[in-house]
Amino acid sequence: MNTSLTLQRDLPKLSLAVLAGGIAIFFSIVIVWVLGYQLIYAGRIFPGVSVAGVDLSGLSPNDAALKLSQTLSYPNTGKVLFRDGEKFWVASPAELGMVFDPSASAMAAYHYGRKGGLFSALSGQISARGLGVDVPPVVIFDQRVAYNYLQNISTQVNQPVVEANLRLEGTNVIAEPGQLGRALNLDATLIYLGAQLQSFRDGEVPLVIQETAPKLLDVSSQAEAARRILSAPLVISVPNYREGDPGPWTFDIPVLANMLAVSVVENNGVAEMQVGLDPASLRNSLNDLKIYVDRIPQNARFVFNDDTGQIEPISISAVGRVMDVEASIVAINEALLRGEHTINLSVAEQAPAVQDTANGADLGIVQLVAEQTTYFYGSSAARIQNIQAAAANFHGVLVAPGEIFSMGNYMSDISLENGFAEALIIYGGRTIKGVGGGVCQVSTTLFRTVFFAGYPVIERYSHAYRVSYYEMNASGNVETKYAGLDATVYFPLVDFKFQNDTPYWLLMETYVNPGARTITWKIYSTSDGRSVTWETSGPVNTISPPQPVFEENPELSVNEIKQVDYAAEGADVHVVRTVWRGGQVYFTDEFRTHYEPWSAVCQFGPGTEDPERRARKANLCLGSS
Repeated sequence: MNTSLTLQRDLPKLSLAVLAGGIAIFFSIVIVWVLGYQLIYAGRIFPGVSVAGVDLSGLSPNDAALKLSQTLSYPNTGKVLFRDGEKFWVASPAELGMVFDPSASAMAAYHYGRKGGLFSALSGQISARGLGVDVPPVVIFDQRVAYNYLQNISTQVNQPVVEANLRLEGTNVIAEPGQLGRALNLDATLIYLGAQLQSFRDGEVPLVIQETAPKLLDVSSQAEAARRILSAPLVISVPNYREGDPGPWTFDIPVLANMLAVSVVENNGVAEMQVGLDPASLRNSLNDLKIYVDRIPQNARFVFNDDTGQIEPISISAVGRVMDVEASIVAINEALLRGEHTINLSVAEQAPAVQDTANGADLGIVQLVAEQTTYFYGSSAARIQNIQAAAANFHGVLVAPGEIFSMGNYMSDISLENGFAEALIIYGGRTIKGVGGGVCQVSTTLFRTVFFAGYPVIERYSHAYRVSYYEMNASGNVETKYAGLDATVYFPLVDFKFQNDTPYWLLMETYVNPGARTITWKIYSTSDGRSVTWETSGPVNTISPPQPVFEENPELSVNEIKQVDYAAEGADVHVVRTVWRGGQVYFTDEFRTHYEPWSAVCQFGPGTEDPERRARKANLCLGSS
């Protein structure tokens, strides 16, 4: 066999054997190196390993801990800065709760390259030797200490939310701007502080501050609005002001200042400050004025001219007014914000039903349909004055078709200022002196006129006892047939009311003849053919008056006797009225009256001897008047 050919065939096998042997030798060398490297640094820190920049290569953990404790003074000498605007605070890490552990840090360096699997450990050793590795120092961070330190900062940093505000000093408007609320977030700041301490370097730690905006930051425009409101007095009046109307009324600047109100409202989640006069205060003031502003529409008053058959005006009509208080509040505040200070109230006007240009025929007032006269012989001058004052309230008054007429609606306040005088009145079970005695002569006359005219009586009250005035005839004698046909009034508790149940207006006229001691009530309208028949029981179940009462009056002199009340029998009276129309009974009603028995009362002066004997001698307190 050719030797050359044999050698060529065996050459590949030889190369593979050489390669395998080389690899084996390489790994043997690596293993020897690794084992040797581990033996060399057994119990020592691998080369290239440092803690916080301090090289600990080749040192044992104890030596490394000693070197770290001698080298790293950061916890005590380091500086951590906190800043808020121009304020700043500097503290050492130790003051912030940082404690450095050199032994644990040395052990952390020692274990670098020794943990994990074989390849992970070898990779760490190679990386440390080639590139160097800085192991984080082991520190203990007591956050409670840092928390307390930051809390001290928060007392200087935190500030509450302050809403913008308006206030008054006298009549001066002071605007106070709002202020952002600030609060140090301790937990978030602690996170940044922990990272800074771990770096073992001086540095600034950001303070995490949360800001809260106020609902109102700036109220300068509202302050200007308030100043406009207080720039001049407020003058309010009724619209279309005419002579004789109430007002105008002026609210001075100090008064407006006391009424100024500031409120905060939210519109679509946005807070807004509003200024104006306080609605409650303004409402109270306007309600007081409403008494003067409001006016029931007044029909014109007329008298019937019997010669011409026409009505003639004696007083003009007046437009009615009703103040809308709530609308006025809005109008006043809106005008003030525009800088206006002379403002009309919000008033609704109502025209009267009958103006002074009315025609009698159009109203159905064409003839006299009822007339009654009562007599008051023996009345004092004061009582006559009161009859005249009361009757004047009803002269020329119109009553609409279907209307329920109330005397109280037309009667003026019964006072000395309105022309009334002090006279005897029935009050509290006694006849005493009071303002307005004699008014019931007027109400009785109206009742008598309505009764015989055939109109429905809606409300009527009799007197507590029989009064001679209301049963007098033209001769001045008492006729018992008129008992039970009286009507008393005491406004607003006791009223007399009747209804005009016809399709025509009624015109009432009152005439007082002081000399003849008469009052006559006339009603003009259109007759619908009604007539009246009536029956009376007259006084029945009569009861004699009690014994006279004698009482001392310090205003009288010694032995002076004066009769102040007169005896009257008690009785019951039943009156039945039938109203006819067109030959048929239209309606029937009845009036039941009960009169209490009444004692005569005599008064005597202090020191009077035997007042009863003196009264009999003077023919006083002996019987009914």
